[in-house]
Amino acid sequence: MTDARAGAAAPPPASGDAVADVASESFVRRAGRVLIVSVYGAMRVIRLYPPENEAVRNALNDLVAAARTLIEHDRELELRTSGEFIFVNSTRLRLDLDNYASFSHLLSVLRKCGVGTVDIAEGATARDWLVLLSQLLALSQSGEDVTVHDVAEKLDAAGVTTFTLGQPPVTDDDSDFMRRAKEAAKRTYSHSVAVTREVMASVRMGQAPNIKKIKRVVQTIVDQILNEETSLIGLTTIRDYDEYTFTHSVNVCIFSVALGRRLGLTKLQLYDLGLAALFHDIGKSRVPLGVLNKIEGLNDDDWRWLAAHPWLGVLALFQIRALQDMPYRAMVVAYEHHMKTDLSGYPRSVRPRTQSIFSKVVAVADGFDAATTRRAYQTVPLSPAAVLAGMRDNPRRGFDPVIVKGFINLVGIYPVGTLVVLDTFELAIVHSVSPNPAAISRPVVRIVSDDRGNVLYPGELADLTEQSAPNVFRRTIIKTENPERYGINVGDYFV
Repeated sequence: MTDARAGAAAPPPASGDAVADVASESFVRRAGRVLIVSVYGAMRVIRLYPPENEAVRNALNDLVAAARTLIEHDRELELRTSGEFIFVNSTRLRLDLDNYASFSHLLSVLRKCGVGTVDIAEGATARDWLVLLSQLLALSQSGEDVTVHDVAEKLDAAGVTTFTLGQPPVTDDDSDFMRRAKEAAKRTYSHSVAVTREVMASVRMGQAPNIKKIKRVVQTIVDQILNEETSLIGLTTIRDYDEYTFTHSVNVCIFSVALGRRLGLTKLQLYDLGLAALFHDIGKSRVPLGVLNKIEGLNDDDWRWLAAHPWLGVLALFQIRALQDMPYRAMVVAYEHHMKTDLSGYPRSVRPRTQSIFSKVVAVADGFDAATTRRAYQTVPLSPAAVLAGMRDNPRRGFDPVIVKGFINLVGIYPVGTLVVLDTFELAIVHSVSPNPAAISRPVVRIVSDDRGNVLYPGELADLTEQSAPNVFRRTIIKTENPERYGINVGDYFV
């Protein structure tokens, strides 16, 4: 009996162990955020004041205490960066609005110094942290090519031995995480489009749509955005001409949730916002297909149908509400998303009103995606950068300037999917916004052609903040271009 049991598979861990693991990871995530914020705060005061200043001493003492908390809990402390993520003791920290500045600044400094891992020993003192952070700040601002060995030599010269530095690692765990995140994003996107198509068809046929299914879709999108937004935002570049109505609704939902997150909305508020965004154009299910798919110019009657879709959407949602619970905000957004901040636009308001914050968010997401997508009556879409410039600089567009600014901070001056020409004569597609808020005009790009015009696939990523000499950037964007001119399908590089 004993021999047979010895050869059997080990039993699964007790539920109490699983709960303990979850609790431990939650503790590390909370304590890790405190540590990163403490590092950021110490860097700020070190840059402003001399070491003997009380503000510097207090910030360093807070940092020592934050590090000690983690060491006492896990008996070790390792900071590790991977792409746009920070790990503390192998637990990936969540990036949100409250810690965005601290995360992005620390990532930028470590990247410029070639540092990927920092192991902190139990005896690290305030002086040790002062030396480390001072050297990282000085070397990152030197404009020279700096490696992790340069930082290590500075620490050795100062007699600091409590930190062990390593290069940015490329581990199986990191690549597997990104692979799984991209696969999850593709599943989420395709499923969202399919469900949206099904809901629109149900409303058009006068049938009751499955609201529980659409709510699950929105919950999945919100969870994906909170977990890793880059992959899902990248898929908004897949603008299907034949399924514009459905992909547009999903794109607006993704942009709205990501923007709402940057604006500090809670998770429950993001669910409501995502649902409202996904349903913002449901009124088009009551517009004749001949109008929606019309290739030639629209006449006055056609425009009247299109201008009616906001209040037709409210009627459609009221009918759905009789069958399922539908948030009131979704109806407000369906009605207001084509109103301007001065209440012009359509439909015309018969009395003064205050436009909902959800409507303002969805209006910006809707305006951006619609203008950058080829449609039946808009065969030549505008470049994403040109659309953003118009939304920001032209008050006649009627968008809330604060929301537009938040959207630009989300997608960058050159939004994800923009084809750009570099001063090296290479072509590149914007892959993600720079993690450094001060470098919003220098995104991470994917090089898709060499300087002779030979198309590359899948191409290599390049950070446009990289410098070849002090204040001399390796690559700089000189203009945007239409990808169709070069036979490039932007969506292929994100799928």
